[in-house]
Amino acid sequence: MEITRTLGRSGIEVSALGFGCWAIGGEWQGADGQPLGWGKVDDEESVRAVRRALDLGITFFDTADTYGAGHSERVLGRALGKRRDDVVLATKWGNVFDEDTRTLTGSDHTPGYARRALTASLERLGTDHIDLYQLHLSDLEPGHAAELRDLCEEFVREGLIRAYAWSTDDPARAAVFAEGEHCAAVQHALNVMQDAPDMLALCAESGLASVNRSPLAMGLLAGKRQRPQDAGDIRSKPPAWLQGFGDGASADPQWLARIDALKEILTSEGRTLAQGALAWIWARSPRTVPIPGFRSVAQAEQNASALEKGPLTAEQVTEVDRVLGR
Repeated sequence: MEITRTLGRSGIEVSALGFGCWAIGGEWQGADGQPLGWGKVDDEESVRAVRRALDLGITFFDTADTYGAGHSERVLGRALGKRRDDVVLATKWGNVFDEDTRTLTGSDHTPGYARRALTASLERLGTDHIDLYQLHLSDLEPGHAAELRDLCEEFVREGLIRAYAWSTDDPARAAVFAEGEHCAAVQHALNVMQDAPDMLALCAESGLASVNRSPLAMGLLAGKRQRPQDAGDIRSKPPAWLQGFGDGASADPQWLARIDALKEILTSEGRTLAQGALAWIWARSPRTVPIPGFRSVAQAEQNASALEKGPLTAEQVTEVDRVLGR
């Protein structure tokens, strides 16, 4: 397959597969004690995994200042080191957190905070610019968002960022950011279980890249069937918005049944289930860049090798829709 894609109208080229860096932030929590990370993590293994991904041709890494309350950015910055200029770095802002206690404490949509957050992210990542700076407040009122979009244009003029995006699942909100000259993408949920036709239509109309979080449905499309036992893992105590992980020890039985029904299609041509899930996303639109998470060298290798298999065929995508009744 074409192993690179362009971030919208920015001209910035990235590998067609990005790596999401939420999990390597390690444990962190909400003010109410709700786990917000993916459990314990080995920073040295994270560094090795990032470097292995680089060797395998991955050039796009997506993180956020709040992942691990700053820890993901620090680990990613250390892992990239002198190879910073070989990659396209994306991070996010809008959440407020305490780095010492690793706690999310609130949110702040003011322009003053955006500038402070950007300065702090640059320092943690060990770089002088962010390639794709993303608003992390998915439901922000559009008027406030327009103000932040205009601020991002200032950041571009100052050379602090190259392009920007909004991480939101609402196409009407994404359209507000799309009006900015240097808006390059929207980050939104997309996986074979959760299609997003309206958002993909907006990306096509507005010339944006579609950066896809939850491409493996928080592990369900990688074959995970039990809820994690690690108390620091968000999936062990899933919040209401986290679909697929219902009450009880197992994942949602209805989700598992639908995934089982898709298995034959997704594992065609010798793919793993996860590789098939990524292949569906590439087939869904030429603008998509899925960003699966990783915590180990082995996961990095398996995800990266999905590129060798390429997208599903149009016939297979139609068959997926038929099986799911779409």
